[in-house]
Amino acid sequence: MNYPKPDILQLNPILVPAINDTLNARYTMHRLFEQEDKDAYLREHGASIRGVITGEHTGISNDMIERLPALKVIAVNGVGTDAVDLAFARSRGIPVTATFGALTEDVADLTIDLIITVLREIVPGHDFVRDAKWPEFPSPSAIPLSRRFSGKRVGIVGLGKVGRAIAKRAAAFDCPVAYTDVRSMDDVAYRFAPDLLTLARESDILVLAAAADKAQGIINAAVLDALGRDGYLINIARGKLVVESDLVEALQGGVIAGAGLDVFVDEPNVPAELFTMNRVVLQAHRASATVESRTAMGEMVLASLAQALAGERPEGSLTT
Repeated sequence: MNYPKPDILQLNPILVPAINDTLNARYTMHRLFEQEDKDAYLREHGASIRGVITGEHTGISNDMIERLPALKVIAVNGVGTDAVDLAFARSRGIPVTATFGALTEDVADLTIDLIITVLREIVPGHDFVRDAKWPEFPSPSAIPLSRRFSGKRVGIVGLGKVGRAIAKRAAAFDCPVAYTDVRSMDDVAYRFAPDLLTLARESDILVLAAAADKAQGIINAAVLDALGRDGYLINIARGKLVVESDLVEALQGGVIAGAGLDVFVDEPNVPAELFTMNRVVLQAHRASATVESRTAMGEMVLASLAQALAGERPEGSLTT
């Protein structure tokens, strides 16, 4: 006997074809992001929706949750949950899941990529060759000397899974590693700094790896001044953790040496002043943008849907 497939509301696209194929095979998919009149579409289909797939930035509003009376699970395809009211979902007994752990290795890899690219000035060097400047200016002094990564003091803000993966990679470059977090961790040998200013003052490279869904503006002029003129800021966490106007002023004024940024306060809008700075490397929030990470994330979304619709508590539920 053929039973009707459960209805799933999808608020963001998934870029892995195999995951979409599985979703289509298992469920009746309602891709809200493809609809012109989203409100009318919800009025028509909202009562039958049993699961929601969303992104960490899109989340889901409480109003939309209230319009989905049969909802059994909210699966966030990402690690950020600040765009979902977890307390509200908990009050309605709706599990909210995220794809924690799926992207750890790729985010840590990109962190090291950004550090080396900024310190060794890979982008200006690439442009120098590509733009045929080398034959015109063959002197070794035509390109300023860059900085070594190996042995630099690396300070990590947030020693969760990603922070630890970054620390492991930095240690392989003989970098002394320190960190700050809400508490000291007994299971690591890295040095604990009691506060952010101390960590910045004692670091050559300050890496933001904190989830910090509720925090913002913790990297301000005082922290950047503590990091100092030979220091570098790397942010693969949350754009809102940085006061961008303070960062721009610090870079323009030589308060710090450079920055590698994958996230910004108002994505996709990036402060234009950053575009012309040689010791700044910019990415379009792509730390987890590999086939491997996105496939693993999609598989976790599939597991969350299957478990919840089978009446089970999804692994990693944050609310039930």
